[in-house]
Amino acid sequence: MTDGTTSKTKKSISTVKTKTKPAKKSPTPFQNRVYDACRQIPAGKATTYGAISNILNSSPRAVGQALRCNPYAPEVPCHRVIASTLELGGFTGSWGIGCVSVQKKKAMLEKEGVHFTAEGKLIDKKTVLTAAELAGLVAHK
Repeated sequence: MTDGTTSKTKKSISTVKTKTKPAKKSPTPFQNRVYDACRQIPAGKATTYGAISNILNSSPRAVGQALRCNPYAPEVPCHRVIASTLELGGFTGSWGIGCVSVQKKKAMLEKEGVHFTAEGKLIDKKTVLTAAELAGLVAHK
């Protein structure tokens, strides 16, 4: 008598049962540099992916990828980093004011005194640290 499963199915089932989650990787040296720069952004201020990339001689996309993997939030305040268009992106690389993570980021910044239009665009450009201002903060840490 058979239970109706093939040996291939049984092997598949046992493989699924024995798989474990991979260990989390430690941040790379580049990611740590991004996190160190991000830590210097004070509450009530924001900066852009481009500003961080400028002081690290990198690209805004690389900075975004590093922040997307941020294991230290909220100690590393990645919610204070916005697009050069002064619009919000979400924590997972998502965009658009209707996105849950964008709404969360907006709420966190508004709680710190940063204000946005209904569409999610920063109102006061004076709250955005330039690359030079951020570099000064990083140099004095």
